[in-house]
This record gives sequence, C-alpha cells and structure tokens, in this order.
Amino acid sequence: MNPPEAPGPKTRLTDLAKQAGVSTATVSRVLNGKVGVASETRQAVLAALDVLGYERPEKLRNRSAGLVGLIVPELTNPVFPAFAQTIESMLSQRGYTPLLCTQSPGGTTEDEYIEMLLDHSIDGIIFVSGLHADTQASRTRYEQLRSRGVPLVFINGYAEDIDAPFVSADEVAAMELAVRHLVSLGHQRIGLATGPDRFITARRKLDGFADALHRHLRVDDVAPHVATSLFTVEGGQAAGGDLIDSGHTAIVCGSDLMALGVVRAAHQRRLAVPHDLSVIGYDDSPLIAFTDPPLTTVRQPVSAMADAAISALLTMIGGGAAPRSELVFHPELIVRNSTGASPDMRLHAAQRSS
Repeated sequence: MNPPEAPGPKTRLTDLAKQAGVSTATVSRVLNGKVGVASETRQAVLAALDVLGYERPEKLRNRSAGLVGLIVPELTNPVFPAFAQTIESMLSQRGYTPLLCTQSPGGTTEDEYIEMLLDHSIDGIIFVSGLHADTQASRTRYEQLRSRGVPLVFINGYAEDIDAPFVSADEVAAMELAVRHLVSLGHQRIGLATGPDRFITARRKLDGFADALHRHLRVDDVAPHVATSLFTVEGGQAAGGDLIDSGHTAIVCGSDLMALGVVRAAHQRRLAVPHDLSVIGYDDSPLIAFTDPPLTTVRQPVSAMADAAISALLTMIGGGAAPRSELVFHPELIVRNSTGASPDMRLHAAQRSS
C-alpha cells in the first residue's frame, strides 16, 4: 500500500478556515501577511494554526514588545493553569512574551523566581495567589520591587500595605450565593471546609460564610460549622469528614479540589451526593462539570480578572498610573448535580404526599 499523501495547501486552508470560523480567502490573506484583516480575525487564524499543530510562517511571528513574568502556585489545582493560560494568551495578543513561573513543594521559590525575572530585565510581574495572600509572609520582597520601579499586579489576596493594583474575586459574595442556595433547598446544618485562615482568601470566605449563616439561619457561633485544612483533595476529605460526622447535610468548600475530597469522604461513609449530602465547590475549574456527580460550584470570573490585571500592568509599563486599589469581581453560582433537597425537606414532602 502506498502511504497516504500529506495534506496539501487546499486541505490546510480548509481546516484552518473551519477551525477559525472564517473563509479560506481570509485565511490566505492572513498567511500571506496581507493588510485589511481585523485583529480579532487574524488572532483567530493564528490560534487555529496553533490548535491544529501547524508551524507559523516566519512572517507571522510577532516581535515581542517585552517580557512579563507570571508567577503562579503549583498546577495541581486546575484554577491556576486556567489563570496561567488565559493570562499568557492575553499577553501574547498584546505583543508581550509571558514567562511562566510555577511553584511546587521543595522546588523553586517565589523569591528565586523574582531574582531570575529581574536577571531577564522583566517589564513587569503578575502574581497569582502568591505570598502576598499569606498574612504571615513578609511584604519586603514587594517593597523592594516597587522601589526598583518594577510594575506589579496581584490576583487574589489583597494586602493594603503593598503599593500596587489588586484584582480579586468577591469571596464574601461567593459564600452568600452558596449558603442562600443551600438554604433554599431546606438545609439547616451547613458547614464550610476551607484552607488555613492565615490566607486572605480563606479568611474572606470564612467572614462571608459567617455573615451568610447569621443572615439566613440566625447562627451566631460559626466555629462548630467550620473545618480548616489544606486546599487539596486530601484536605477536603479530612475537613469534610469532620463536618459530616458532626451532622452537617451540606458543605461549602474553599476550592473545587476540596469539594472532590468532601465527596470522597461522603462515599467512604456510604453516603450519596446529593441525596444524603450536598456539596458546593469554588472556582469552577476546567473539567469540574464532568465529575461524578457534576459539581455545583461558585465560578471565579477568570477571563475578566485576567484582562483587568493585564490592563493595569500594561498601563504601568507604558508609564501611566494604575489604581492602587482592589478591583473586586462578582462570582457566579453554577448549579449542577451535587446539590439537592435536604433530607428533612424530602421527609416533609413525603409526609405531605402520604
């Protein structure tokens, strides 16, 4: 048998046009560097090249406007790769080359990454949930960067003593959305599984949860309804187990990974989700809609937050003044199959129908 022929130019144009949602003529104009193509359309064709595995022609390779460092925590939590991919894509569209720095336990530290980025004459740095979010960490590193004139922007974890723009999701509003949803389903014993309260994001979730529990259920002492651990599956399993064993019928979690751990703890106790226990995550990480059951969660507006962070950073790089305040973005409750009516509500419904 003769080997299959390699795809020809017409096939490539057709594939690219289908992927980009444009005509083959438009694809041809982009590939040949012709003028008169909208920037959004050009970007769609370039993205199609990348997705389909074609090498970009040399004439289409952008000359970098500068280097921007992006420091994120470990990548096991899917929300951090989501932030990284979105920010990298947006920076590239604006002509900047992103340098991604990912941390892992025992690996390169944030301070070591900062030194490396400075050696590369970085134009600015975006920090996602870094040491700035830890109330026990020193702020000196950021003061030194600002004294050197390095533009900085921080995502999640507001610290008022750092002279830089901050972009955050509204964790207090997130807890209100979650608790209100569970109360509407008849739940009276609602718990919170979250990370250590030395982290600003965890502390805000705790404050929001306490406010929502008081507002909707008149609970004054929130301590029996909170379990803290790590923002991991194992942490969620441990914290969720404690809350299940103390009689909670619904649990709000500080991350989607923790929520998956809570589901695991429920299964270990032969409880069904959501029949016996309702679970709500936080982040709406990629693929979380395909868990078993699909997870109800509070979605961080990753794209809008990334766009705001980049706009602020590029304004500073260009010599402009970005607001030295916190931009807070409202989250969205995504209802799927991990939440349902409380056992008491189902019992009352059964009694009324009998």
